[in-house]
Amino acid sequence: MIRIIPAKDRHSADHGWLKPTWLFSFADYHDEDNMQFGTLRVFNDDVIAAGTGFGMHGHRDMEIVTVVLEGAVTHQDSMGNKTVINAGEVQRMSAGTGVMHSEHNRGATPLHLYQVWFPPRKTGIKPDYEQRDYSAVPRANRLLPVVSGFGHAEAMAINSDAVMSLADLEPGKSITVPLADGRGLFIYVMGGTLTVNGKPLAVHDQARISGEKEVTITGITQAKIITVEVTGV
Repeated sequence: MIRIIPAKDRHSADHGWLKPTWLFSFADYHDEDNMQFGTLRVFNDDVIAAGTGFGMHGHRDMEIVTVVLEGAVTHQDSMGNKTVINAGEVQRMSAGTGVMHSEHNRGATPLHLYQVWFPPRKTGIKPDYEQRDYSAVPRANRLLPVVSGFGHAEAMAINSDAVMSLADLEPGKSITVPLADGRGLFIYVMGGTLTVNGKPLAVHDQARISGEKEVTITGITQAKIITVEVTGV
């Protein structure tokens, strides 16, 4: 089954300093029919105004991944990390037994990022942190895994049964993803237009796929995507 969710059906808000788009239930948006997709619990497409951000707040027993698209995140946490995550970089944090952190846009222009949460495979682990620069790693017409619970060599390891990847598609080029039983695929179109098993998607559309043996993603125009392979669907 391939469920296409058009961009207009995403839940967006405007808090002035923060303009979030929540692809799953989050904060004051609650929909019992849109809580998660397999091991993908949260996918937020956020724009944060210059000079603002999230003060110190806590998490526990969640794998949290941040993908910076434009601008930079100034991050500080209770593990002692004080870092800047620039556009093209990906950060992953295992909250485990509990972590406090803050995220700010110290720049002069808006910050655009995705924040993605995965429930942990094992609870109560020691909190952990890592970030990597993927901006120069080739992803043309292939999935580049950036975080994975399945041991992908190019990816940062997460404590969850999921793998998140980035890809750039040229017009007419395809990526085929085989799916084992119980695995599903989430696709979010970052830019351009494409098809998923022949079904058209445009920018900010999403596909949630289950019960398929393989998925073929083909560029119509130049396109950018982020995918999450999940279990439990």
